[in-house]
Amino acid sequence: MEAQQRQMQWQRSQTQSNWRKWQEAQARANQLQQQYSNNGYYNNNGYTTYNNGYYNNNNGYTTYNNGYYNNNGYNNRNVYRVYRNGSYYTTDNRGAELLRAAVQNGYSQGYQQGQIDRRYNRGYNYNGNSYYRQGTYGYQSYVARDQYQYYFQQGFQKGYEDGFYSRNNYGSRSGNTASILSSVLGTILNLTNQ
Repeated sequence: MEAQQRQMQWQRSQTQSNWRKWQEAQARANQLQQQYSNNGYYNNNGYTTYNNGYYNNNNGYTTYNNGYYNNNGYNNRNVYRVYRNGSYYTTDNRGAELLRAAVQNGYSQGYQQGQIDRRYNRGYNYNGNSYYRQGTYGYQSYVARDQYQYYFQQGFQKGYEDGFYSRNNYGSRSGNTASILSSVLGTILNLTNQ
């Protein structure tokens, strides 16, 4: 998250100092991810297992059941059900956080792009924007790319509308940072903790 914020600061300012801070934050994030991987916190499928050696080789899923993990590799207390396009998907804490980040990243980028289009007297056209079409700004491969894109685009639409019309119906601004309202984020994601 810090790396993404630093990247946004650099994109706004294009200064060497902000570029260096962004690169340092990205290196710290990569190092933490590598530490988690090396310590066995994630199995080959990317699901959190915290197995401490109590597992067998059943497709990489934990089979030791201490009341916290089921045989799908998900922590029973942190399983989320996501509803999108008529289907339900299941994810864990990390996946839920990445989907929240997708909406937030989309809102923030949409807000900026909406402001730019208004400033230069371009018409209202969020779906013509390359950030919207790609939908991968801030993407991490822990969640399915199409899921991330869908939620990024949902946030982008709301942010673009607020930025283009210079209002805060779906979010708020603090300095140069635009953030989506938690109630709007909850409505878009429709996460249910199981």
